[in-house]
Amino acid sequence: MPITADLYSAVRTRTRRAAGRAVHRGWRWLREAGAVSNRNPGPYRFHTLGDGSKLAFPLGTVFNEQSIAIGPFCIIGEQVTISAGFLPGLDLGPDPVVTIGGGCVIGRGSHLVGHQSIVLGDDVWTGPNVYISDQAHEYRDTTLPIGKQWPRNEPVEIGSGSWIGTGAVILPGARLGRNVVVAAGSVVRGEVPDHAVVAGAPARVVRRFTEDEGWQPPFRHEPPRPLPDGVTAEQLRELVGWDLRPPTDEVS
Repeated sequence: MPITADLYSAVRTRTRRAAGRAVHRGWRWLREAGAVSNRNPGPYRFHTLGDGSKLAFPLGTVFNEQSIAIGPFCIIGEQVTISAGFLPGLDLGPDPVVTIGGGCVIGRGSHLVGHQSIVLGDDVWTGPNVYISDQAHEYRDTTLPIGKQWPRNEPVEIGSGSWIGTGAVILPGARLGRNVVVAAGSVVRGEVPDHAVVAGAPARVVRRFTEDEGWQPPFRHEPPRPLPDGVTAEQLRELVGWDLRPPTDEVS
């Protein structure tokens, strides 16, 4: 049978489709096999890696993970860098340098670069490409290049329930309260009160949610309805590790 242009084109199309399906199946397998959890830690030995937490594959740069504590039910996106100290292989002591609370979601391509102390409370969510660091370059000595001056460290703390928008930068010394909203692209330094919305570079408070306004803190609401048959709201909360109650509610 002569090979015509139509036959050649059909064979080529089928071959490319089959190859494409194989590549995607293989990539899905790699993503599942390469994801890091406490049941499948791979080469990593974190200070803590809670039940239900997963670091998506491919990971970003992760080193000195023995000084990194990750709580339960966290989702760490692809290409997220989490580091402790200057270089791999350092002994940074028994306490974690980077602490991520339970139920946190870290968007893909984000960086958590810790040298002294970075603490994220429970249920902190970030968009992609967020940068959080407790160290900044020093520039007071005009006789030395900035990159060669000894850097300065200031602890960073982000309160539970906060949302950090895409591309935001959290600078050394930042202390964010509970349920804080950081607008996309903001640069945050200093103190931010509970239930505040900040925006800009440098970030400023543009809105506050208070009890006098009759608002519940942002992002606190009941699960969507309808729920799966036989599943209560309380069971769903327990399943995914979320606490959707306002912080003023008492634990029953």
